[in-house]
Amino acid sequence: MLRYFDLQLFSEEKTEQPTSKKMQDSREKGQIPQSKDLNGAVSLLAVFMAFSFFSNYYVENLIGYYQFAMNLTVDTASLFSSNGINKFMSETIFFILKMSLPLLLVALVSGLLLSYIQVGFIFTTETIKPKLEKINPLKGLKNMFSTRSLVEMLKSVSKAVLLLYVAISYIAGHMRELLITQELELGPIVLVMWSLIYGVVIRCAILLFVIAVFDFAYKRWKNNKDLMMSKQEIKEEYKQSEGDPQLKSKIKEKQRTLAMSRMMQEVPKADVIITNPTHFAVALKYDASIGDAPLVTAKGQDLIAQNIKRIASENNVPIVENKPLAQTIYKTVDIGSFIPGDLYEAVAEVLAYVYSLKKKN
Repeated sequence: MLRYFDLQLFSEEKTEQPTSKKMQDSREKGQIPQSKDLNGAVSLLAVFMAFSFFSNYYVENLIGYYQFAMNLTVDTASLFSSNGINKFMSETIFFILKMSLPLLLVALVSGLLLSYIQVGFIFTTETIKPKLEKINPLKGLKNMFSTRSLVEMLKSVSKAVLLLYVAISYIAGHMRELLITQELELGPIVLVMWSLIYGVVIRCAILLFVIAVFDFAYKRWKNNKDLMMSKQEIKEEYKQSEGDPQLKSKIKEKQRTLAMSRMMQEVPKADVIITNPTHFAVALKYDASIGDAPLVTAKGQDLIAQNIKRIASENNVPIVENKPLAQTIYKTVDIGSFIPGDLYEAVAEVLAYVYSLKKKN
């Protein structure tokens, strides 16, 4: 009989949201969702808003340079002299700087500000590291005809069509103003042309901004989708960051074994073992050179208690049965700690008894 299996049941589906570590690793690699269209739209809008705000400054400079050029061309002899050429070049360079630097500064500040809003501050060299796959022609052809390239091409064509439609529609609605410029002087012509250009650019910038907002939202969604993880990936990441639980368990077990071995080595050196007698065993040692009270060198319950008593018997360490004292010391005093003051009397009686046995022996 034929049986059919759904192979998706055996696949590692990425159904889990990316962890903070994976998102941080992606960020350090420069894989951050951001929209270049949003930067361009805001920069363009900021530049033309600044241009409009300082329109008088730009119109005056433009008219002044135009008059300078016209006056210079009247006297052709002085125009082509060395002084005339130098004057023309210096004035032209100065005019270009006055016109462009303020706008470039506005574009730079707005672009940096928007980039910071989108991705924050980050410095990484991952994106500029040389990679062999970048110069692989087969890889390049594959990227050219990939679904992502097709989507980007469709987006670019759609934006161009929409921008062209907005520009033509606006100019067509102001054709009358363009026709009457033939009867105007230079100043009014400049103002009319600037008004038309400003209207077209502002509308195109707003359209670009709206498109860029949706583009940014899509890129954030796409980036989050690409970073999605399977449950196995989350487990592996936890092992790498926190350590393999099985390995940690083995290390703790090894540490307990070593601690137990060291504790058992102290049993033969003890002065007395106080027992329950079956459930608890506590080893005490008194040395006036290290403290004024007896020291708990070992303690244990059940099987460990039996081992303590066995080692004590093999090394002739006295074993004294005192149920309440053994339980109290086991529950309240840690290994390597001195007996507290409220137990001095009870422990002293036990030690006195042990010392008296040793003297008789």
